[in-house]
Amino acid sequence: MAAAKVAVVGAGVIGLSTAQCIVEAWPSCSVTVLAEQFSPNTTSDVAAGMLIPHPCPGTPIHLQKQWFKETFTYLFAISSSAEASEAGIHLVSGWQVFKKTPKEEFPFWSDVVLGFRPMSKAELQKFPQHRFGQAFTTLKCDCPPYLLWLQKRLKAAGVQLYSRAVADLWELQSKYDVVVNCTGIGAQQLLGDEELCPVRGQVLKVHAPWLKNFIRDGDGSTYIYPGIHRVTLGGTREKENWSLSPDPGTTKAIFDRCCSLEPSLQGAQDMEVRVGLRPSRQSVRLQREVLSQGGVKLLVVHNYGHGAGGFSIHRGTAKEAARLVGECIAALKGSSLRAKL
Repeated sequence: MAAAKVAVVGAGVIGLSTAQCIVEAWPSCSVTVLAEQFSPNTTSDVAAGMLIPHPCPGTPIHLQKQWFKETFTYLFAISSSAEASEAGIHLVSGWQVFKKTPKEEFPFWSDVVLGFRPMSKAELQKFPQHRFGQAFTTLKCDCPPYLLWLQKRLKAAGVQLYSRAVADLWELQSKYDVVVNCTGIGAQQLLGDEELCPVRGQVLKVHAPWLKNFIRDGDGSTYIYPGIHRVTLGGTREKENWSLSPDPGTTKAIFDRCCSLEPSLQGAQDMEVRVGLRPSRQSVRLQREVLSQGGVKLLVVHNYGHGAGGFSIHRGTAKEAARLVGECIAALKGSSLRAKL
């Protein structure tokens, strides 16, 4: 059969990295990325891009760790290369602090990040409201530089990127052999996935160049993540809230909470407010599906529902999605061969 034609729907960090992994694993494929929005207008552009895993209750821990480790290893290599600046990837050290000692003092990912250890009493004095803390070094992807870097690599590999809305995966059946669904929260309408729900996140991007260390409250509600040019302050987790409009009261609450963790933020300038809808479900949907309509079949691979943890595991789930695309291509070749016989 001729080279398989693959369409990846969605151009956030999941869609672009999945397209990249498909190209790397199956270079003879023709790959196209279709999306209604590209950077800087995707949900991924709002994300802080910190590699700190968020629990995914419906996904086995060993898989979560594997995906995180693959992502960390991949980005760590880029952070140590000449492409680090353009890709917006850098190491950042800091603290995760808790008002109560957590059940797991060493989370499943503690041996993947660098230098993980409990904080000393001297370090904790900086956070008088907190009783326990963890110090470590992890990676941060700045957006949109990382997405633009991924797009540049895809174009160099011959991937076509088209701006278009996809209302039904069947629209693509006549032109593509395999469709990869990386539509994030869009999958709720596209597929009717009732398990998927938006978790609204509002963040502030500020200019505070003196801040070099991240600070994260262990409950995940308050965080300060320094990037190359801006510091991301957060945040919110509002389930089933579809509003993309910034809320002034929320902005003040986020800023006040972050200032209580790091008082020097009072001097931050040039505040920008961003809102995104995290695609949340019990587990990441990462699977093959054969859709059938009137005797016609459409091979689909799903890779969506990463919630707040997309950046932490994006490369790992993209590699798995590319492997599933390979299974689809093998099935196509098998049916093509049987047809000839």
